Amino acid sequence: MGYVHIYTGNGKGKTTAAFGLAMRARGRGKKVCIIQFMKPDEGYGEQISARKLGIELHAFGTNRFVNKKNPRKEDIERAEQALQFAREKLREDYDLLILDEINIALDFNLIRLEDVMELIDSLPEKTELVLTGRYAKPEIIERADLVTEMREVKHYYTKGVMAREGIEY
Repeated sequence: MGYVHIYTGNGKGKTTAAFGLAMRARGRGKKVCIIQFMKPDEGYGEQISARKLGIELHAFGTNRFVNKKNPRKEDIERAEQALQFAREKLREDYDLLILDEINIALDFNLIRLEDVMELIDSLPEKTELVLTGRYAKPEIIERADLVTEMREVKHYYTKGVMAREGIEY
């Protein structure tokens, strides 16, 4: 049976956990696809590693900051394209489909909750579905089979340490 995983919360590690699961699945010969919402394809470390491991990855974000209160038309269009692409991938024979940062796309109102719920409800028995990002909606949490909340206890960012290559990106 296909299960729905949610990795959410304000702590670091949601995407990292999802990519770790992708590595594990790929290592066992599983067919894996990762779709990144709101992240550009700019050679982030996880993107480079995924491709080296033969993990299919598609990034639909731009390299510009998305304004939550006033997103650009392009931001909305790209998020909708990513969601449509996810629908198409669910019709293919994947063992694991990861929708990275989809919860943020929902929180920014780039895509509709109803559409994500329909996507979840169309999950084939064979496919494991992972949704990452802060602010997971209660309806999605209720529907999920596994929910992990990453909670920030302490972070060096508060001391002025910026994102570092190979650690945060």
